Amino acid sequence: MAEEKIPVNLSADFAPVSTETWKNKIIADLKGADFDKKLVWRTPEGFNVQPFYRREDLKGLKTTASAPGQFPYVRGTRTNNEWDIRQNICACENARKANAKALEVLNKGINSLGFCLSKEKLNYHFIKVLLQDIRIDVIPVNFTVCACKAPELANILVRYIGREYKGVDIKLFRGSINVDPIKAMLIKGKSLSREQVSEKIAAVVKAAKSLPGYRVVGVNSVVLNNSGAYATQELAYALAWGAEYMTMLTEAGIPNYRAANAIRFNMGIGGNYFMEIAKFRAGRLLWAKIVEAYKSPIFTTALKNAAKMNVSAETSKFNMTIFDAYVNLLRSQTETMSAALAGVDEITVTPFDVTYERPTDFAERIARNQQLLLKEEAHFDKIVDPAAGSYYLENLTASIAAEAWKQFLGIQEQGGMYQLVSEGKVQEHIATNLKARLQDVARRKEVLLGSNQFPNFTEIAGKKIKADAGACSSICNCKSRKSEDAGKSGSCGCGSSCENALPTLPVARAAEEFETLRLQTEASKKQPVAFMLTIGNLAMRIARAQFSCNFLACAGYKVIDNNGFKTVREGIKAAKKAKADIIVLCSSDDEYATFAPEAWKVLQKEAEKAQSTGKQTKQPIFIVAGAPACMEDLQALGIENFIHVRCNVLETLKKFNQQLLTK
Repeated sequence: MAEEKIPVNLSADFAPVSTETWKNKIIADLKGADFDKKLVWRTPEGFNVQPFYRREDLKGLKTTASAPGQFPYVRGTRTNNEWDIRQNICACENARKANAKALEVLNKGINSLGFCLSKEKLNYHFIKVLLQDIRIDVIPVNFTVCACKAPELANILVRYIGREYKGVDIKLFRGSINVDPIKAMLIKGKSLSREQVSEKIAAVVKAAKSLPGYRVVGVNSVVLNNSGAYATQELAYALAWGAEYMTMLTEAGIPNYRAANAIRFNMGIGGNYFMEIAKFRAGRLLWAKIVEAYKSPIFTTALKNAAKMNVSAETSKFNMTIFDAYVNLLRSQTETMSAALAGVDEITVTPFDVTYERPTDFAERIARNQQLLLKEEAHFDKIVDPAAGSYYLENLTASIAAEAWKQFLGIQEQGGMYQLVSEGKVQEHIATNLKARLQDVARRKEVLLGSNQFPNFTEIAGKKIKADAGACSSICNCKSRKSEDAGKSGSCGCGSSCENALPTLPVARAAEEFETLRLQTEASKKQPVAFMLTIGNLAMRIARAQFSCNFLACAGYKVIDNNGFKTVREGIKAAKKAKADIIVLCSSDDEYATFAPEAWKVLQKEAEKAQSTGKQTKQPIFIVAGAPACMEDLQALGIENFIHVRCNVLETLKKFNQQLLTK
């Protein structure tokens, strides 16, 4: 006889559980620990993130009120998720070589090109050679050139298209000319008047009037991202930056919709996966609201369409490393995923080797394939705004929007983006933020796999570092142009009043100080040896030996782990035999009260014996792994070195390097 099937009705058979009930259960499981302190995350972006969200948390959120392609565009500016895969090419010296490379990469999956141009070589013939056989009515072409030459470039492009593409609809030609005087103020310290900035961007917009598909004014907040800015900081400054240019252009008599259509946001992609998805969603929402404020007197269809934030996103250099460089692929891949899921218009993946050499063909190939995998295998281009409806991501979007808007209003109250940059306040703010962030890296509060945590113990990196590392690897970052323009008054062609007088943005990567330590070790005559004197409680000595090995290997020391010793004296004898420069006592807190004084006494006696015989031998550094309750008693005996999770890893290793390294 067939078994009777009993229908299951989840909504009827299982009573709904309230948020209060869930929270009470969590509090009970915490066994007295404070819910807010233990589980609520206070983000560096300036707001709290709850440990769980429910459907009721979507109530009242404006981010869920629109569809893709509809104002205010929080869910995307398009009804598809097709983004452009971009590669930047240096065309500063040779147009023919740059053209050959462009044609090559177009056959390998790239469908958007970026060219860095030299102002000295810019002319019609150069552009004609550069663009030969490239269908610029199909492929977006982006240019970076000195602002003083941008109107000339726009005129050349208009002539070139008129001659080479007769009868082709001008609206098919898409791309950008990245004119951004505020960026020059930030990274080169050029002191420009507000009138000069306005004249530069207005001139190129007017020159490009016949190129409706070209966005010729850039907001390069990627430079803030590469200097360590958090998501809300980058977004707030980017919005203020764009609003500054909108005001300047409309004041110059350019219609509001043309001004908005002229602006492109070149933004960085940080390593916080969900935060970055939310950043771009919030950015579209806020920029649409800012553009709406320029309606006069009504919000026309043209202006509403122009309020679509056009974003070219680039993976961050801030968290890229020299050591364990293949981990850069993991970082840039999650960053690319964030931008793709967030619905940006274009993505540039920074090659994984840019920190130590001019990117190789292999690294550039992998960078292209990272995006192709997301399109062709993961099908990220098939679904628009998959984050929509997620309780967590919708709340994250709203939180970032609220915090970024608060910071944006603060910038406006202080005079706007230009004013703060000209006073050096933006540079100062980013520098202060960078200092705090580097402290987090030094203390491992922010983890960089392979650099400040879990390093490759045997890697040697000094020999792979090339002098031209990073040249032309980003938007307008050509080293030859940097050195050419450095320190020259009026070098950008804007007149004698253009001087390098402003403070500049700090240039640093999160891992740099750890890399410096390790490179110092590599350059030393002898690699320091750190010996784990493991004794006592099995679980604790293993855990602390592993912690200590990772800690000390961050400076490039050779680490020797051990299974355990029966006595302290036996361990010290083995350490001496291994010619250890550092001896790390690894045991339990309770046992340190006995083992640490014993080990210290043996080492002191050996030091006295060596001194009495006139031997000039350097005594090993003695370290206790942990922060035991008896620490003060041990310090009273003369034991100075303790390594534990609350340590400033960087400063501790710097101190050891000073004592150990010989040139």
